[in-house]
Amino acid sequence: MAKHYDRAAEDLGNITMLEHVNLQIPDQAQGTLFYITGLGLTRDPYMNTGLANMWINVGKSQFHLPTGDPWVLRGAIGLVTPDRQALLKRLDGVKKQLAGTKFAVAENNDHVAVTCPWGNRFNMHSPDADRFGAINLGMPYLEFGVPKKTAKGIERFYRKVFGAQTKLEGNGSGRAAHINVGYKQELVFRETDQPIPEYDGHHIQVYVQDFSSPYKEMKKRELLTEESNAYQYRWETIVDLDSNETLFEIEHEIRSIAFPAISTGIYGFPSDRAARIAVGEAAAFLAGDVRLERVVLCCFDAATLAHYRRALGLERD
Repeated sequence: MAKHYDRAAEDLGNITMLEHVNLQIPDQAQGTLFYITGLGLTRDPYMNTGLANMWINVGKSQFHLPTGDPWVLRGAIGLVTPDRQALLKRLDGVKKQLAGTKFAVAENNDHVAVTCPWGNRFNMHSPDADRFGAINLGMPYLEFGVPKKTAKGIERFYRKVFGAQTKLEGNGSGRAAHINVGYKQELVFRETDQPIPEYDGHHIQVYVQDFSSPYKEMKKRELLTEESNAYQYRWETIVDLDSNETLFEIEHEIRSIAFPAISTGIYGFPSDRAARIAVGEAAAFLAGDVRLERVVLCCFDAATLAHYRRALGLERD
């Protein structure tokens, strides 16, 4: 008998990846102790390598940590790291140096709860393929505490405006809107009776397939906060679609998934080889997945365009 599969389980929706979380920190040295020495993450070796900002890699996602007054995400950041005991040992090793801050560690059956020196909360999970996919390192979710009676409106906003895969779970206390923002990645907006801290400006960044439709809707509703460039815009306020009442605030940096010649600039990767890799990987993906209607390969100069045309078989050497 042929196997039957739940094909809808693989649907991503319009939001395809949660790429980074941006949190200001007042002290880059303490940030290094916490994120690198304590959590065991790595610093991006090429971008923002000075003393005013650092980018921290978490699998395919990142933290961006510019210097400034501390920003605190109003909820918890879910991370997967490969070895719980090694994590606990590293965190114990930085405890003395982070004394006098908000740094804290507590073990739970499901995760290790860690608080950074400025109050951001992290749920540190061990790898779990059923729950988080086949990853040893990554950022599977962000969970926000939101006011009572807002989860339904938040779920509807992402579903109607962004075309996201969403679900609403629970009743009464703890009701939550789950928003798919990539494969095994989600935003969770969970209702709470606790006071919601004032929004301080932190933001998240996601990629979307349909870039223009959400833009048009938010422009109509006057929700846009930044017209960044041709490939990015920002918005901050999640609203009730009937009343336009504010439900929650968290700035989103929205980027298209147009495919640039990655790493061929300051990183110095050969652009002809990058073109062959990009075209080959895009073709391989499309051979097994028909959800995308178009792939855009961005070429910012004539030489790069020529490499891509050759890789696509449109020109000969």
